[in-house]
Amino acid sequence: MAKQILQSDEARKALKNGIDKVADIVKLTLGPRGRNVALDKSWGGPTITNDGVTIAKEITLADKFENMGASIVKEVAQKTNDKAGDGTTTSIVLFQAMVRDGLKRLGPAVNPMVVREGMEQALTDAVDVLNSAAMKREISSKQEIKQVATIASESENLGEIISEVMQKVGPTGVVTVEESQSLGIDKEVVEGMEFDKGYVSAYMITNAERMEAVAKDVSILVTDQKISAIKDILPLLEKIAQSGKKELVIIADDVDGEALATFVVNKLRGAFNVLAVKAPGYGDRKKEMLADIATLIGAQVVSEDLGVKLENAELVMLGRAQRVVATKDSTVIVGGKGKKPDIHARVAQLRKQLENIDSKFDKEKLEERIAKLTGGVAVIRVGAATETEMKYLKDKIEDAVNATKAAVAEGIVPGGGVALFQTGRKLNANLVAGKPTDKPKYANNDAAFQVGYATVINACLIPFQEIIRNATHDIGTDSQLIALQIGQKNKGYDAKRSRPVDDMFAEGIIDPMKVTRTALQNAVSAAAIFLTTDAVIADIPEEKKGAGGGMPSGMGDME
Repeated sequence: MAKQILQSDEARKALKNGIDKVADIVKLTLGPRGRNVALDKSWGGPTITNDGVTIAKEITLADKFENMGASIVKEVAQKTNDKAGDGTTTSIVLFQAMVRDGLKRLGPAVNPMVVREGMEQALTDAVDVLNSAAMKREISSKQEIKQVATIASESENLGEIISEVMQKVGPTGVVTVEESQSLGIDKEVVEGMEFDKGYVSAYMITNAERMEAVAKDVSILVTDQKISAIKDILPLLEKIAQSGKKELVIIADDVDGEALATFVVNKLRGAFNVLAVKAPGYGDRKKEMLADIATLIGAQVVSEDLGVKLENAELVMLGRAQRVVATKDSTVIVGGKGKKPDIHARVAQLRKQLENIDSKFDKEKLEERIAKLTGGVAVIRVGAATETEMKYLKDKIEDAVNATKAAVAEGIVPGGGVALFQTGRKLNANLVAGKPTDKPKYANNDAAFQVGYATVINACLIPFQEIIRNATHDIGTDSQLIALQIGQKNKGYDAKRSRPVDDMFAEGIIDPMKVTRTALQNAVSAAAIFLTTDAVIADIPEEKKGAGGGMPSGMGDME
């Protein structure tokens, strides 16, 4: 296929157009007064959301070069979502601001590679400021957890529910959100666990929008064997089919070759659904973790070490769970059907082992296993009058859960864009002297380095300004920025109530440090690459020829 090539300013302009078309829509949702966006779906009603990554993923542009720019925005948001679980809109706003400011500053005498060095240094300095004692606090109370959850979910009621759930399962516990047939929101803690291995093939996905494979009320095979030949597991599959079931989850050392191909084909045909995930851990630890999982779900590990070959596996050796959710990186088992006495006995056995271990690393791993068996999984069920409202609430709760976990992990900073705003103002002193006697840190650096540095610190001001704009305030009014003067610790602005505040922490206007940091890091990474891009190449679309006469008689039934 022939290719079309754009270079230099023409290339960057085309990419920027695509970036702007996505970012200009997404940034409307930023802040407590942000708007929602309705997304048309080919099935069911529209999805109404203010989640940045969800909106960005729905946008595909007709122009190939512009669509490349849109794809970069999607990647920034997706990486932020993967690492922090929230902050996707902020990452998009930061990225767009860096692209716009950077392009204005680029010129024939400005080396883009040196610009990149300046951007990376600004990122390092910004993270240091965000991590400083003057900016960050550790989460220390249930009230602060509730504040984070309330801001992320935009609801005090949801914030209360999430904080209660987090108290029950702990800061590293697993929280899942499910749709419910009844109105309202309820919660419970059930037997379950999460481990850091996911599905073996993307063809097993059942929810393409969320890139998840979900199995409900399902039998589960646990084995330490690698499954390659279909003949090894066919006897078990036939027994399951004869019992009237057409679904199985396999947790195995690996699944590949003929077996994997057969599972995929049968899933696509709707004949039999197999969700295969890799077993967690390595070596002897893998076998022990499989035993933990088997206890939790009421299964027997199928292992030749225990005298059981895969082809001889029986239905009674399978475990069960209410729900299994797998992504490419992790798997969550919800509502394991193991017997409580067996689980308690397994935990007691592990605690006994803990007494005889000297290695710090081995102790930590054993403690993790005990926590997985005893912590359980919190389930929040969401029901609403309409499917649209239910999806909206589910998205908000998931974002809030992720934000709360991030806050517990790395602490909190002033919210509402204030932390980044104050960081940008503080780092400006590294380029511009406040007083004649001052000597800025990077005053003697290359001009291109300063361009890159300024691009990042100027972008740090933009999320706050967009939040103010979405709250229908005049961002040019100086009085609204008084509270943000450097040196006035914890002061800020409450965009929801249109007022300056003396202490953002006391007011509960806070953001997770991890979310803020991740959004900035991903924006800088993508913007630095964008500003060093000097050409783009795309396929030239072929003209569609007129359709031919129809299928010859008698050929329509061929597969």
